Amino acid sequence: MAMTQLSSVASDTTAFEQLAYFALRSQPMFEMVADVKSTNQSHPGSAIQFNIYNDLAQATTALTETSDVTAVAMGDSTVTVTLLEYGNAVTTTAKLRGTSFLNVDADAANIIGYNMGNSIDKIVQAVLVGGSSVLYGGDATNTGELAVADEITASLIRKGVAQLRGDSAPTFSGGTYVGFIHPDVSFDLRADTAVTDVIQYQIRQDGSGIRNGSIGTFGGVDFIETPRIDLVANAGASNVDQYNTVICGKQALAKAHSRGAGFGSDPGVVFGPVTDSLRRFQTVGWYHLVGYSRFREASLQRIETSSSIGAN
Repeated sequence: MAMTQLSSVASDTTAFEQLAYFALRSQPMFEMVADVKSTNQSHPGSAIQFNIYNDLAQATTALTETSDVTAVAMGDSTVTVTLLEYGNAVTTTAKLRGTSFLNVDADAANIIGYNMGNSIDKIVQAVLVGGSSVLYGGDATNTGELAVADEITASLIRKGVAQLRGDSAPTFSGGTYVGFIHPDVSFDLRADTAVTDVIQYQIRQDGSGIRNGSIGTFGGVDFIETPRIDLVANAGASNVDQYNTVICGKQALAKAHSRGAGFGSDPGVVFGPVTDSLRRFQTVGWYHLVGYSRFREASLQRIETSSSIGAN
Protein backbone atom coordinates (compact mmCIF):
# COMPACT_ATOMS: atom_id res chain seq x y z
CA MET A 1 0.00 0.00 0.00
CA ALA A 2 1.39 3.40 -1.03
CA MET A 3 1.82 5.88 1.82
CA THR A 4 1.88 9.68 1.60
CA GLN A 5 4.70 10.42 4.03
CA LEU A 6 6.80 13.42 5.01
CA SER A 7 9.20 12.96 2.10
CA SER A 8 6.30 12.75 -0.38
CA VAL A 9 5.25 16.39 -0.15
CA ALA A 10 7.01 19.74 -0.07
CA SER A 11 6.12 20.55 3.55
CA ASP A 12 7.85 23.85 4.35
CA THR A 13 8.53 23.85 8.11
CA THR A 14 9.32 27.58 8.02
CA ALA A 15 5.87 28.47 6.81
CA PHE A 16 3.32 30.00 9.14
CA GLU A 17 0.11 29.32 7.28
CA GLN A 18 -1.62 25.97 7.04
CA LEU A 19 -2.58 26.59 3.44
CA ALA A 20 -2.08 24.64 0.24
CA TYR A 21 -2.84 26.17 -3.13
CA PHE A 22 -4.55 23.91 -5.62
CA ALA A 23 -4.70 24.51 -9.35
CA LEU A 24 -8.07 25.69 -10.63
CA ARG A 25 -10.08 22.61 -11.46
CA SER A 26 -12.93 22.16 -13.91
CA GLN A 27 -16.06 20.58 -12.48
CA PRO A 28 -17.72 17.32 -13.61
CA MET A 29 -19.80 18.04 -16.69
CA PHE A 30 -20.73 15.03 -18.81
CA GLU A 31 -23.41 13.67 -16.47
CA MET A 32 -25.59 16.71 -17.18
CA VAL A 33 -26.99 14.95 -20.28
CA ALA A 34 -27.87 11.68 -18.50
CA ASP A 35 -31.27 10.12 -17.95
CA VAL A 36 -30.98 8.78 -14.40
CA LYS A 37 -32.65 5.71 -12.92
CA SER A 38 -32.07 3.87 -9.62
CA THR A 39 -32.59 0.34 -8.42
CA ASN A 40 -35.85 -0.48 -6.67
CA GLN A 41 -35.22 0.06 -2.98
CA SER A 42 -37.20 -3.03 -2.00
CA HIS A 43 -35.75 -5.18 -4.81
CA PRO A 44 -32.13 -4.09 -5.38
CA GLY A 45 -30.15 -5.60 -8.22
CA SER A 46 -26.88 -5.28 -10.11
CA ALA A 47 -28.45 -4.05 -13.37
CA ILE A 48 -31.18 -1.59 -14.35
CA GLN A 49 -33.26 -1.61 -17.52
CA PHE A 50 -34.09 1.58 -19.42
CA ASN A 51 -37.00 1.56 -21.87
CA ILE A 52 -37.81 3.78 -24.85
CA TYR A 53 -41.23 3.41 -26.45
CA ASN A 54 -41.20 3.21 -30.22
CA ASP A 55 -43.15 5.83 -32.14
CA LEU A 56 -46.43 4.68 -33.60
CA ALA A 57 -46.85 4.72 -37.36
CA GLN A 58 -48.50 7.90 -38.59
CA ALA A 59 -52.28 7.62 -38.74
CA THR A 60 -53.12 9.18 -42.11
CA THR A 61 -56.28 7.27 -43.04
CA ALA A 62 -59.56 9.04 -42.25
CA LEU A 63 -61.87 7.32 -39.77
CA THR A 64 -65.31 6.17 -40.83
CA GLU A 65 -68.34 7.25 -38.85
CA THR A 66 -69.64 3.78 -38.06
CA SER A 67 -66.42 1.85 -37.52
CA ASP A 68 -64.22 1.78 -34.43
CA VAL A 69 -60.54 2.56 -34.73
CA THR A 70 -58.25 -0.45 -34.86
CA ALA A 71 -55.91 -0.38 -31.88
CA VAL A 72 -52.22 -0.99 -32.49
CA ALA A 73 -49.66 -2.55 -30.19
CA MET A 74 -47.13 -0.42 -28.38
CA GLY A 75 -43.49 -1.47 -28.73
CA ASP A 76 -40.30 -0.48 -27.00
CA SER A 77 -36.54 -0.95 -27.04
CA THR A 78 -34.43 -1.52 -23.94
CA VAL A 79 -30.94 -0.79 -22.66
CA THR A 80 -29.56 -2.65 -19.65
CA VAL A 81 -27.03 -0.79 -17.49
CA THR A 82 -24.84 -2.81 -15.12
CA LEU A 83 -23.71 -1.27 -11.84
CA LEU A 84 -19.94 -1.24 -11.35
CA GLU A 85 -17.70 -0.13 -8.47
CA TYR A 86 -15.31 2.81 -8.86
CA GLY A 87 -13.06 4.47 -6.31
CA ASN A 88 -9.63 5.65 -5.20
CA ALA A 89 -7.88 6.40 -1.90
CA VAL A 90 -4.79 7.90 -0.30
CA THR A 91 -3.24 7.10 3.09
CA THR A 92 -1.32 9.63 5.18
CA THR A 93 1.03 8.97 8.09
CA ALA A 94 0.89 10.34 11.63
CA LYS A 95 4.35 11.89 11.23
CA LEU A 96 3.21 13.86 8.17
CA ARG A 97 0.06 15.07 9.92
CA GLY A 98 1.97 15.94 13.09
CA THR A 99 4.89 17.85 11.55
CA SER A 100 3.53 19.44 8.38
CA PHE A 101 2.42 23.07 8.38
CA LEU A 102 -0.10 22.04 5.72
CA ASN A 103 -3.60 20.95 6.68
CA VAL A 104 -2.92 17.43 5.46
CA ASP A 105 -6.33 15.89 6.14
CA ALA A 106 -8.23 18.70 4.41
CA ASP A 107 -5.78 18.70 1.51
CA ALA A 108 -6.11 14.93 1.09
CA ALA A 109 -9.90 15.29 0.97
CA ASN A 110 -9.51 18.06 -1.64
CA ILE A 111 -7.29 15.89 -3.83
CA ILE A 112 -9.68 12.96 -3.48
CA GLY A 113 -12.66 15.16 -4.32
CA TYR A 114 -11.01 16.37 -7.52
CA ASN A 115 -9.94 12.85 -8.49
CA MET A 116 -13.52 11.71 -7.92
CA GLY A 117 -14.98 14.26 -10.35
CA ASN A 118 -12.17 13.89 -12.86
CA SER A 119 -12.49 10.09 -12.88
CA ILE A 120 -16.28 10.04 -13.26
CA ASP A 121 -16.07 12.55 -16.10
CA LYS A 122 -13.49 10.40 -17.91
CA ILE A 123 -15.66 7.29 -17.48
CA VAL A 124 -18.77 9.02 -18.84
CA GLN A 125 -17.07 10.70 -21.80
CA ALA A 126 -15.61 7.35 -22.88
CA VAL A 127 -19.20 6.07 -23.17
CA LEU A 128 -20.35 9.13 -25.14
CA VAL A 129 -17.50 9.12 -27.68
CA GLY A 130 -18.24 5.48 -28.49
CA GLY A 131 -21.41 6.35 -30.39
CA SER A 132 -21.94 4.97 -33.89
CA SER A 133 -22.90 8.22 -35.67
CA VAL A 134 -19.77 10.14 -36.69
CA LEU A 135 -18.73 12.97 -39.00
CA TYR A 136 -15.15 13.78 -40.04
CA GLY A 137 -13.41 17.06 -40.72
CA GLY A 138 -12.36 17.98 -44.26
CA ASP A 139 -12.29 15.18 -46.80
CA ALA A 140 -11.55 12.44 -44.25
CA THR A 141 -13.79 9.39 -44.24
CA ASN A 142 -12.21 7.76 -41.19
CA THR A 143 -9.94 8.65 -38.27
CA GLY A 144 -6.77 7.54 -40.02
CA GLU A 145 -7.35 10.01 -42.86
CA LEU A 146 -7.59 13.12 -40.65
CA ALA A 147 -5.10 15.73 -41.89
CA VAL A 148 -3.68 18.86 -40.29
CA ALA A 149 -6.21 21.10 -42.06
CA ASP A 150 -9.28 19.01 -41.13
CA GLU A 151 -10.45 21.38 -38.39
CA ILE A 152 -13.93 21.96 -36.99
CA THR A 153 -16.17 24.25 -39.03
CA ALA A 154 -19.57 25.89 -38.69
CA SER A 155 -20.76 23.67 -41.53
CA LEU A 156 -19.82 20.50 -39.61
CA ILE A 157 -21.79 21.68 -36.59
CA ARG A 158 -24.84 22.45 -38.71
CA LYS A 159 -24.55 19.07 -40.42
CA GLY A 160 -24.40 17.28 -37.07
CA VAL A 161 -27.46 19.14 -35.82
CA ALA A 162 -29.32 18.36 -39.05
CA GLN A 163 -28.55 14.68 -38.49
CA LEU A 164 -29.93 14.80 -34.95
CA ARG A 165 -33.05 16.67 -35.98
CA GLY A 166 -33.59 14.34 -38.91
CA ASP A 167 -33.53 11.44 -36.45
CA SER A 168 -36.03 13.27 -34.18
CA ALA A 169 -33.54 13.53 -31.31
CA PRO A 170 -35.26 15.52 -28.53
CA THR A 171 -33.60 18.74 -27.31
CA PHE A 172 -32.90 19.92 -23.77
CA SER A 173 -34.42 22.92 -21.98
CA GLY A 174 -34.12 26.05 -24.08
CA GLY A 175 -34.60 24.02 -27.27
CA THR A 176 -30.89 23.27 -27.73
CA TYR A 177 -28.68 20.25 -27.90
CA VAL A 178 -25.60 20.05 -25.63
CA GLY A 179 -22.14 19.79 -27.16
CA PHE A 180 -18.86 18.92 -25.44
CA ILE A 181 -15.84 20.49 -27.10
CA HIS A 182 -12.09 20.53 -26.35
CA PRO A 183 -10.54 24.00 -25.79
CA ASP A 184 -8.27 23.50 -28.84
CA VAL A 185 -11.28 22.74 -31.04
CA SER A 186 -13.27 25.57 -29.47
CA PHE A 187 -10.47 27.91 -30.55
CA ASP A 188 -10.86 26.78 -34.17
CA LEU A 189 -14.66 26.99 -34.10
CA ARG A 190 -14.63 30.57 -32.85
CA ALA A 191 -12.03 31.46 -35.49
CA ASP A 192 -14.41 30.37 -38.25
CA THR A 193 -15.77 33.54 -39.88
CA ALA A 194 -19.23 31.98 -39.98
CA VAL A 195 -19.18 31.66 -36.19
CA THR A 196 -17.42 34.87 -35.09
CA ASP A 197 -19.60 36.88 -32.73
CA VAL A 198 -22.38 34.30 -33.00
CA ILE A 199 -21.44 32.13 -30.02
CA GLN A 200 -22.75 34.09 -27.10
CA TYR A 201 -24.72 33.70 -23.91
CA GLN A 202 -28.41 33.95 -24.50
CA ILE A 203 -31.25 34.60 -22.07
CA ARG A 204 -33.30 31.45 -22.28
CA GLN A 205 -36.98 32.17 -22.68
CA ASP A 206 -37.90 29.30 -20.34
CA GLY A 207 -35.81 30.86 -17.56
CA SER A 208 -33.35 27.96 -17.37
CA GLY A 209 -29.87 28.83 -16.15
CA ILE A 210 -26.56 28.77 -17.99
CA ARG A 211 -25.05 25.30 -17.90
CA ASN A 212 -21.78 24.72 -16.08
CA GLY A 213 -18.88 25.23 -18.51
CA SER A 214 -21.02 26.76 -21.26
CA ILE A 215 -19.27 29.09 -23.70
CA GLY A 216 -22.53 29.93 -25.48
CA THR A 217 -24.70 28.61 -28.29
CA PHE A 218 -24.27 28.20 -32.01
CA GLY A 219 -26.41 26.38 -34.55
CA GLY A 220 -28.77 25.06 -31.89
CA VAL A 221 -25.98 23.66 -29.69
CA ASP A 222 -25.06 24.86 -26.20
CA PHE A 223 -21.30 24.20 -26.14
CA ILE A 224 -19.56 23.03 -22.97
CA GLU A 225 -15.80 23.52 -23.12
CA THR A 226 -13.74 20.88 -21.30
CA PRO A 227 -10.25 19.39 -21.65
CA ARG A 228 -11.64 16.01 -20.55
CA ILE A 229 -13.19 15.25 -23.94
CA ASP A 230 -11.01 12.74 -25.75
CA LEU A 231 -7.88 13.78 -27.61
CA VAL A 232 -6.21 10.79 -29.27
CA ALA A 233 -2.56 11.56 -29.99
CA ASN A 234 -1.14 10.59 -33.41
CA ALA A 235 -4.38 8.89 -34.52
CA GLY A 236 -4.71 10.69 -37.87
CA ALA A 237 -2.63 10.81 -41.03
CA SER A 238 1.03 11.76 -40.49
CA ASN A 239 0.51 11.43 -36.72
CA VAL A 240 -2.11 14.19 -36.55
CA ASP A 241 -3.92 14.36 -33.19
CA GLN A 242 -7.60 13.43 -33.35
CA TYR A 243 -10.13 15.46 -31.34
CA ASN A 244 -13.69 14.40 -30.52
CA THR A 245 -16.58 16.84 -30.31
CA VAL A 246 -19.84 15.25 -29.11
CA ILE A 247 -23.32 16.71 -29.58
CA CYS A 248 -26.05 15.18 -27.43
CA GLY A 249 -29.83 15.25 -27.35
CA LYS A 250 -32.01 13.94 -24.57
CA GLN A 251 -31.78 10.16 -24.03
CA ALA A 252 -28.19 10.04 -25.30
CA LEU A 253 -26.88 8.68 -21.98
CA ALA A 254 -28.31 6.38 -19.34
CA LYS A 255 -27.03 6.47 -15.75
CA ALA A 256 -27.97 3.84 -13.19
CA HIS A 257 -27.23 3.85 -9.47
CA SER A 258 -28.19 1.99 -6.32
CA ARG A 259 -30.80 3.17 -3.83
CA GLY A 260 -29.53 0.82 -1.16
CA ALA A 261 -28.55 2.17 2.26
CA GLY A 262 -25.32 4.16 2.01
CA PHE A 263 -25.52 4.54 -1.78
CA GLY A 264 -26.85 7.28 -4.03
CA SER A 265 -26.69 9.14 -7.33
CA ASP A 266 -23.43 10.88 -6.45
CA PRO A 267 -20.09 9.39 -5.34
CA GLY A 268 -19.08 9.92 -1.74
CA VAL A 269 -15.88 10.73 0.13
CA VAL A 270 -15.03 7.98 2.62
CA PHE A 271 -12.75 8.24 5.64
CA GLY A 272 -11.42 4.77 6.33
CA PRO A 273 -11.09 3.35 9.85
CA VAL A 274 -7.69 3.41 11.57
CA THR A 275 -6.70 -0.24 11.74
CA ASP A 276 -2.94 -0.30 12.36
CA SER A 277 -1.61 -1.10 15.85
CA LEU A 278 -0.36 2.41 16.66
CA ARG A 279 -3.14 4.29 14.85
CA ARG A 280 -0.66 6.11 12.62
CA PHE A 281 -2.23 5.64 9.20
CA GLN A 282 -5.33 7.51 8.03
CA THR A 283 -7.08 6.71 4.72
CA VAL A 284 -9.45 8.95 2.79
CA GLY A 285 -10.99 7.99 -0.54
CA TRP A 286 -14.03 8.07 -2.76
CA TYR A 287 -16.43 5.30 -3.79
CA HIS A 288 -19.28 5.00 -6.27
CA LEU A 289 -21.56 2.17 -7.34
CA VAL A 290 -22.88 3.30 -10.72
CA GLY A 291 -23.29 2.35 -14.36
CA TYR A 292 -23.41 4.23 -17.66
CA SER A 293 -24.48 3.33 -21.17
CA ARG A 294 -25.48 5.00 -24.39
CA PHE A 295 -29.25 5.08 -24.39
CA ARG A 296 -30.55 6.28 -27.75
CA GLU A 297 -27.86 6.24 -30.44
CA ALA A 298 -29.90 8.61 -32.62
CA SER A 299 -29.50 11.28 -29.89
CA LEU A 300 -25.72 11.28 -30.18
CA GLN A 301 -23.42 12.77 -32.85
CA ARG A 302 -19.59 12.64 -32.74
CA ILE A 303 -17.40 14.89 -34.88
CA GLU A 304 -13.73 13.96 -35.35
CA THR A 305 -11.32 16.71 -36.37
CA SER A 306 -7.79 18.01 -36.01
CA SER A 307 -6.92 21.36 -34.38
CA SER A 308 -4.79 24.25 -35.56
CA ILE A 309 -3.22 24.57 -32.10
CA GLY A 310 -2.85 20.88 -31.33
CA ALA A 311 0.55 19.38 -30.55
CA ASN A 312 0.48 17.46 -33.86
